[in-house]
Amino acid sequence: MTNSRNVYGKPLKTCCTSPMTGFYRSGCCDTGLEDRGLHTVCAQVTEEFLLYSKKQGNDLITPVSMFNFPGLKAGDKWCLCVSRWVEALKAGFAPPIILEATHEKTLEFVPLEILQEYSID
Repeated sequence: MTNSRNVYGKPLKTCCTSPMTGFYRSGCCDTGLEDRGLHTVCAQVTEEFLLYSKKQGNDLITPVSMFNFPGLKAGDKWCLCVSRWVEALKAGFAPPIILEATHEKTLEFVPLEILQEYSID
């Protein structure tokens, strides 16, 4: 995981540590064999995205103490599954993203040009 790269081919930067994000809860949108959801997109979630995701069955708003999940609010940064981000993109609810903290694996699903349109780097 220490050699992970972002979509620019440079070392992957931290997405967020408060709340602690990432499949491995390392603060980075790193991925590996265990990460079947590919939590590779570092997004700054919006209210619209959070409500959309909840309607799709993935409630990121409600805290879940059993998993030490505080619940997200608009403005929080979070490592999203690339498939959820693409789904939100097609529906018109894709949140902005931080490309320096978005894992290069994302490029297998979304061209860099599209990612750059949503970049807040």
